[in-house]
Order: sequence, then C-alpha cells, then structure tokens
Amino acid sequence: MKNEKITAIVLAGGSGKRMGAACKKQYMLLAGRPILFYALSAFEKSAADEIILVTNEPDYCRQQIIQKYKLQKVTQVVPGGAERYHSVYNGLIASAGSRYVLIHDGARPFVTEDILKRCIESVKLHQACITGMPAKDTIKIADAEGFAAQTPARDTVWQIQTPQAFSYPLILEAYQKILNKMPEGIVITDDAMVLECTGFTGIKLIQGSYRNIKITTPEDLLIAESFLKEIRGM
Repeated sequence: MKNEKITAIVLAGGSGKRMGAACKKQYMLLAGRPILFYALSAFEKSAADEIILVTNEPDYCRQQIIQKYKLQKVTQVVPGGAERYHSVYNGLIASAGSRYVLIHDGARPFVTEDILKRCIESVKLHQACITGMPAKDTIKIADAEGFAAQTPARDTVWQIQTPQAFSYPLILEAYQKILNKMPEGIVITDDAMVLECTGFTGIKLIQGSYRNIKITTPEDLLIAESFLKEIRGM
C-alpha cells in the first residue's frame, strides 16, 4: 500500500517580543489554556497521523500541555533553531517517512477541522498548498524611501496564513537547497517562499479563515478572546 502518512509540524519556538510580556505568546493563557494547546488540539482531532512539536521549552510542553491534555498524536518534541526556517527544517528531519507534511504556527489557535481537511485534500492533488484569505484592504507597495510605488489589484492579493501543506520529498529537498545556499538578499518568511526560491511555481492557494489569526500583539490576544467567546456562545 502506498505510503500516505501525514505529519503535522507545529512551531512553538518564537520569542514573542512584540507581545511585550514575560511569558512567550504561545504559552500565554487563552480562556485558561495555553494558546499552543488550541493548535495542537486541532491537529489531534484531524486526519494527521502524528504531530512533531518544535519548541525550546520541551519540559514545559510535555508536562503542561501534552501530558496534561492527553494529546496522543504528539510523537516527538524537537528543538527550534536560530530562525523560523531552521526550526521547520528540524521538524522536517523528524518527519522522515511521511508522505505529506502540514506546517503550522503554534500561535494560530483558530485553525479548524474544515481548514485542515481542505489542506489535506488539496496537497494530495497539487503537492503544495497554502492557506490564506483575500485581502480586505487596498495594498500599497512602498519604495525604498517610503513612498507608495504601486497598487496591486486587490482581487489578486492574499494574506497568507498557516497551515501550509506539502509533499514531504518536495519541501525537504527545497529546504536542503536553501540551507546549502541562501539566495542573497532574501528573507524567508514562510514555507512557500522556500519552494519559490527553488523555482517551483505550482503552489495552490486555498481559503483559510479571517479568524485564523496569528497572535502576535496584545491587541491580537483581545481579538482571540472575543472569537473564543463567540465560538463558545458566551
């Protein structure tokens, strides 16, 4: 039988500097539970076969999240790297034997069953897909002096989210190429960029949710609390 193993790589190695709190954002409490718990719980209920958690606080994650909430699919906890792409690569190495990988930011607690289902269906068809939503606002491209230089057509602009899903051999090879020789002047901000830098052009956009926010600032935490109240019907 053809290998169809699906692995979720959940990243929880960020410093959370923009949050301005003593506690890293992924461990801050949202309705009494760490923000990271919600992302892990979503993958626990999904069709993913296993979860690889990338973090620099392995003991806390094992004791206060994985064991406390009985998350059975977290099979490995691996260390993060100096940059996000190093952390992803560590997760990819730990995912050996997978057919597909879903890479997700642990600070996005509102990933849903429907989003994960669409990701898995799409990656099997296209080999690479990323979630996002069409931009609501007009976007301006700035020049080096801070002046508006271009206005792209709004219906072509998407705000990109996670999870991002890939054929495992495809994304692993792309990461190995980038890590061996980083393109000059390029700052890698998401996993799709790694493929783009190797010349791959077949990345499918699929809709996530406007609620699938990444909690980065204190304002995001307030928004997340409001979303959670609505979801729970409070």
